Amino acid sequence: MSQMPPGERPQRFIIPAADGYALAATSYPAIGIERARLIVAGATGVPQGFYRRFAEFASARGYSVLTFDYRGVGKSAPASLRGFEASFLDWAHLDLSAVVDSLADGKTPLFMVGHSYGGHALGLLPNHDRIDGMYVFGTGAGWHGWMPRLERVKVLAMWRVFAPLITRWKGRLAWSMLGMGEDLPMGVYRQWKRWCSFPHYFFDDPKVPEIAENFARVRTPILALNATDDPWAPPRSRDAFMTGYRNAPWHGIDIDPVERGLGKLGHMGYFRPHAEPLWQGALDWFEGVV
Repeated sequence: MSQMPPGERPQRFIIPAADGYALAATSYPAIGIERARLIVAGATGVPQGFYRRFAEFASARGYSVLTFDYRGVGKSAPASLRGFEASFLDWAHLDLSAVVDSLADGKTPLFMVGHSYGGHALGLLPNHDRIDGMYVFGTGAGWHGWMPRLERVKVLAMWRVFAPLITRWKGRLAWSMLGMGEDLPMGVYRQWKRWCSFPHYFFDDPKVPEIAENFARVRTPILALNATDDPWAPPRSRDAFMTGYRNAPWHGIDIDPVERGLGKLGHMGYFRPHAEPLWQGALDWFEGVV
């Protein structure tokens, strides 16, 4: 099924990726007149159900929303990840690109909300020009040097000690054993570990110069919001990464969640119920894009 199914209630269906792999997706049809279509591009190892409340919020305000699981994650995962081939580049080139093509009709505005990796994915897409605007939460360069000192120590221990041991044992990054999210395929783990060793993530990797070239082609308006208490993607990490969108009109916003009365956001709180004011801000921004 390549089109979002009609109806008023959320519906689960399958979108074939560019190579035919079955991706589990959920549609949240617009309530009332459809104002725009919206794809939620999730974070690494975060299943689509995590974004349900945001999707329902946007649906109630006239947006047809689609969430999905990248291959190897959530309901798009095989029975076992041992030996399963998947990478960050597959998630963008094959999975998200097919999701974009399934919703883009050339008439209805098509937006994307990205979380963490979702903000990376736009620049990796071969069809990024079909997205009219992107609003991202918690996107950063991933390098430990941008993180607060305590988090830096924890992350280095993960990459240098725990993750290598776990992957050799399990044949996958058993992320769930660390309480960090869903398990990840080895290809994703290897790329993530390598790119997080560079201050500007994959832009500093001499093995993939084509990534920077593709990012330079992006002209999509982008707003990137980062919480000051986000240990994985504080504002300076965002700024280090977002410079890769060098020809796109992008703007960064720093949010102090305490000052805004939002309590704690961290890296995952952007999509929890108490962050609802941020969701409305994203939808308001989309209104001004087209």
